[in-house]
Amino acid sequence: MLLIENVYAGYRDFDILKGVNLKVNPGEIVCVIGPNGAGKSTVFKAIYGLVKIRQGRVIFGEQNITNLRPQQILQAGVAIVPQMRSVFPQMSVRENLELGMYLEKNQQRIQKRIDYVLELFPKLAQRQYQQAGTMSGGEQRMLEIGRSLMLEPKLVMMDEPSAGLSPSMTKMIFENIVRLNQEIGLTVLAIEQNARQGLESSHRGYVLELGKNTFEGVASELLQDQEVRRSFLGG
Repeated sequence: MLLIENVYAGYRDFDILKGVNLKVNPGEIVCVIGPNGAGKSTVFKAIYGLVKIRQGRVIFGEQNITNLRPQQILQAGVAIVPQMRSVFPQMSVRENLELGMYLEKNQQRIQKRIDYVLELFPKLAQRQYQQAGTMSGGEQRMLEIGRSLMLEPKLVMMDEPSAGLSPSMTKMIFENIVRLNQEIGLTVLAIEQNARQGLESSHRGYVLELGKNTFEGVASELLQDQEVRRSFLGG
């Protein structure tokens, strides 16, 4: 579904990514881990057209999306859940979901998608008229994931889904990601600072260091790899 080949990208004349390669197959959860400064967020920015790719390419399905604008990439079927909170706090849960279809003019379709997302997330259905800013961090993250599904994306990219959350909320969010993968076949590419939790919830994983791949493979095998455990999982 997504193929990143030998990508070099960065800021001005400095490359943060130095030949990154990764792929995501349909129906997979793939997690990218690595230390701070490894280039994890830059991978997302490069895919989504927020950082210019100087060498290499990004293929989505059969389409070359290298250096397209974010709106074009969204229209191609790639949604993103950013690391920083992106809900509109003074607006209701329902209104936030509606904004996930700002490109859509058909009100019937918008309502159908809202009903679909609220069915996937019963807690959001209970609070659909509540101001988003009054919900917990985990519930807001759930709303962001729900909003990303409004346009029926083929792939959702999640930037640090556990950022700023308590351990219990982190567990809930990853449980929901796995549930959506199992129930609706949601394909996910995540970058995650909580390496153990990210890999435990994924099919495959990549380790990034200094802008390059250093390890890749089945997530359960990476969790058992002695060097990965020593360097990234706390022994």
